Amino acid sequence: MSLSTTTAAVSLRDVRKNFGPAEIIRGVNLDIREGERHAMIGPNGAGKTTCFNLISGRFPITSGGISLHGERIDGLAPQEINRKGLSRSFQITSIFHRMSVFENIRCALLWAHDYRYSFWSPLWRQKRLNEEAERLLDDLNLLSRRDLQAGLLSYADQRALEIGITIAGGATVILLDEPTAGMSHSETEYAIALIRRVTEGKTLLMVEHDMRVVFDLADTITVLVYGEVIASGPPAEIRANRAVQEAYLGALDE
Repeated sequence: MSLSTTTAAVSLRDVRKNFGPAEIIRGVNLDIREGERHAMIGPNGAGKTTCFNLISGRFPITSGGISLHGERIDGLAPQEINRKGLSRSFQITSIFHRMSVFENIRCALLWAHDYRYSFWSPLWRQKRLNEEAERLLDDLNLLSRRDLQAGLLSYADQRALEIGITIAGGATVILLDEPTAGMSHSETEYAIALIRRVTEGKTLLMVEHDMRVVFDLADTITVLVYGEVIASGPPAEIRANRAVQEAYLGALDE
């Protein structure tokens, strides 16, 4: 059953999520258009990461429906949703710290391309796979660090590597949860350029607290407060919205 129009990459229809008696997500309706960069903002505790967890299948919804490219995905396991073309990152950097930068990316590609273990075909012989990993590292500006243990990368480069792992499978819809959290101003500028480059032609949904990043990257901004959407539209419209100013005052002026 479809919940979306043909132009929506992701659609949420009256999505609700309860944890016991507490209603965290309260009837969210949202369309994320194909190819747009969409930011979700709101105060702490608004339910932004919970929405991410519902879309990516980490949490089951209580009621409503979620679709990906017109196909219902609520009720599917995260790996099933991933294989349908949606991939996400997390607030806390999630990489294999003791493996090399190259091995991290290659592992992501192995999973995405459904490579099977074979004693007679070691990974170093997989020329196409290794070339694809190196191309992606080049896109991430990490090729010069390919053999470095990932845990020794700077924080910003670890976040870049995680973004690379997120997009390695060729997903068409990318969810980034606070991709610039903890970064300096210069690191944030680098991250903005990186995200813009590697998500070109894809659909991006991100949760982000840094308003510089939001207004620099987003085509559309949705404001979530206490589990409800209070506004959704282009950046200029959101900046001028009185309800947003009252609910999220100060953050938009940073």
